[in-house]
Amino acid sequence: MPPRDFYEVLGVSKSASQDEIKKAYRELARKWHPDRNPDDKQAEERFKEIQQAYDALSDPEKRKQYDAGGRFAGFGAGGFPGGAGFPRGGFASDLGDIFSSFFGGRRQQGPRAQRGRDLETEVHLSFDQAMHGAQIAISVPTTGPCPTCDGSGAKPGTAPRVCPRCEGTGIDAQSQGLFSISQPCPECGGQGTVIDDPCPTCAGSGVTQETKRYRVNIPAGVHDGSRIRLAGKGEAGYRGGPGGDLYVTTRVAPSPVFKQRPDGNLEVDLPVTVAEAIQGGDIEVPTLNGSKTIRIPPGTQHGSVQRLRGEGPPRTKGSGRGDIYYRIQVDVPKELTDEQREAVQKLAESLNGRNPRATLLGQAARSDAAGGVEN
Repeated sequence: MPPRDFYEVLGVSKSASQDEIKKAYRELARKWHPDRNPDDKQAEERFKEIQQAYDALSDPEKRKQYDAGGRFAGFGAGGFPGGAGFPRGGFASDLGDIFSSFFGGRRQQGPRAQRGRDLETEVHLSFDQAMHGAQIAISVPTTGPCPTCDGSGAKPGTAPRVCPRCEGTGIDAQSQGLFSISQPCPECGGQGTVIDDPCPTCAGSGVTQETKRYRVNIPAGVHDGSRIRLAGKGEAGYRGGPGGDLYVTTRVAPSPVFKQRPDGNLEVDLPVTVAEAIQGGDIEVPTLNGSKTIRIPPGTQHGSVQRLRGEGPPRTKGSGRGDIYYRIQVDVPKELTDEQREAVQKLAESLNGRNPRATLLGQAARSDAAGGVEN
């Protein structure tokens, strides 16, 4: 079956202007593009037919030949002159515009600015600085805009020129079948410009090595491994791009008294005497701002925990302060005087020979007996 009249395919009259033909083609190409009609052979054939018609009518010379020789003159079965694939020139450009409309892309013009890399550094803090906050001076090896060329990369008095291969887009696009493959332009490295006379200071990169010094405000309550972000303080951007960020990791020296917990609170190993554990009482404990008194109940066990609310470090996220947990450590003396030994003996007698291991031994005996039963 011979192909339809090209004007009929695009839905325009023979007197239609080039703009009307282009507008009609774009609308139809968007509608019948295979990406919008997956696995639809009819849509694919319709799309090819639209391409064939537009190729003939979008070029004034081809249109004149078509109008003079009839609907089939000079056009092969492949959809383009001689049965070829996608044409070069105007149609490829229009197809690129359609792909851009599908994927939200924009054709880039001019040199491509690049964001600078993020940097990381560490600051070492005492425990007191971490708990109360501090301002710490840091030095960071980084890059900055070249002072000789102001970041352009070109020798003073010269300027980068538009890349002749990609015409400033920074992209090398090649059509293959229904698709266009794009990659960074090999001539300009994707920058869109070519530097014929590089800056002698930065060798054309537009940046130089330098050491920057900052004073970092460390918020109260940071823990070992906290990260603080300084926006825009990383490496300078390339060819006018924005700077990267600087991330400062805190390294907090351990305290002989307080242990930092993962939940942002503190913990203290609190020694108590045997008598205090048995009788209970008021115990003076250390805090970040002096000392306070807490009450432990009679019969407090080794390893039990008492909490003092609101006396921990300030919270770095939100408001208020954390807590301090006091883990009881019953201090058993290794040596006793005769008087102390006598007192302990009297205590043991007053407990009527109570054996705290009786339950444990009984459970073990029952377990052994059960294991020895033969089936």
